[in-house]
Amino acid sequence: MTLRALPEPPALHRVVALLQPPQSTFLLACAAEVFADHGPAIPARYTFEVCTEQPGLLRTQSGYDMLVTQGLDTVERADTVLIPGWQQAPGVEIPPEVIAAVRQAHRRGARIVGLCSGAFVLAAAGLLDGRRAATHWARAAELDARFHRVQVDPAVLYVDHGDVATSAGSAAAVDVCLHLVRADQGSAYALRIARQMVMPPHREGCQLQYAELPTSGPVADSLAPLLEWLAGRLDQPVSVAEMAARSQVSARTLTRRFTEQLGISPGRWLLDRRIAATRALLEETDLPVESIARRVGLSSAVNLRRRFHEALRTTPAAYRRAFRLDKAG
Repeated sequence: MTLRALPEPPALHRVVALLQPPQSTFLLACAAEVFADHGPAIPARYTFEVCTEQPGLLRTQSGYDMLVTQGLDTVERADTVLIPGWQQAPGVEIPPEVIAAVRQAHRRGARIVGLCSGAFVLAAAGLLDGRRAATHWARAAELDARFHRVQVDPAVLYVDHGDVATSAGSAAAVDVCLHLVRADQGSAYALRIARQMVMPPHREGCQLQYAELPTSGPVADSLAPLLEWLAGRLDQPVSVAEMAARSQVSARTLTRRFTEQLGISPGRWLLDRRIAATRALLEETDLPVESIARRVGLSSAVNLRRRFHEALRTTPAAYRRAFRLDKAG
C-alpha cells in the first residue's frame, strides 16, 4: 500500500511591528487584534511579533513599560513591517538604523505599513515620494511640511499602494489592517476577524477621518443601529426614505448624518456593502452571478456586473478567476 504524503500547510504571513518609545499601546493593540492568533474559531494565517531598535524595557504612552526582546534583525524576516505610530521630540530625527532596516525590507519585497504617525518613518525612508499618504489629521500639516515630495491627504482613513500603506489615527488603524487582510486572504476571512472583534462593517479608505460637527445644537445620533439593520437586509431593496423612516428622521437629516459620520451618502454606503458581499460570495462559493445578484440586492446579473466594474474595474468572472488562481499558488 502506497501512502500519499500529506500536503504542506500554507506558510503563515509574518507581521512584525517595529516599536519606538513612547509607544502607543492603542495602535499596537489594533494591529495585534487583527493579525495575532484568534484561537480555534479562526484558522491562523498570520504570525505577529514585535521588535525595537534597542531591545529591553520599552516605555509606552500609557504609563507602563513593555519588555521587547527582539531587535531590528527581526525586520529582515518579515512579510509585512508595521509601524504603529512614531513619536518624536522636536528636532529629533528618526534613527538611520531604523530607516535602513525599513528600506532593506521594502527592497526585499516586504509590505511596509505606517499607522497614524508611523507614516513619518515611511516618508523618511523615501517610500512615499510622489505618492498619496494618510496620517492623523492633526499631524498632516507637519508631515507635509517636513516631506515635500509626499502627497499628504489629511482627510482619508487610509491609502494602500500595495507595497506600502498608511492610515489615519485611532480606529482607522483597524480599518487598514482589516483591509490588508481582505487583500491577502479574501473578504470572508476578514469578516470572520471583524465579527470576533465585534467590529461594524468595514470602511473604505476614501471615507473621511472626522466629521464636521455643527457649531450648535445636539450631536447627531449614532448610525450604528441602522447600519446593523441594513447589513442584515442586503438582499432586499431599501430606499433612503425607508432608511429615514427606520431612524425616525427625514431623508435630508439622514443624509446629513451619513455625511457627517461616514463621509459618504446612504446610497453609497449601501452599495459598498453590496459590493463587499459580492466579493465574499465570488471568493467562497460557486454560485452563478445571477444568484449572487439576488442575494446582495443588486436585482440582476447585468446590474451586478455594471456596479462591480464601476467599483473594482474588473468583471465578477475575472475577479473570481484571479482570486482562485492566487489561492492555488
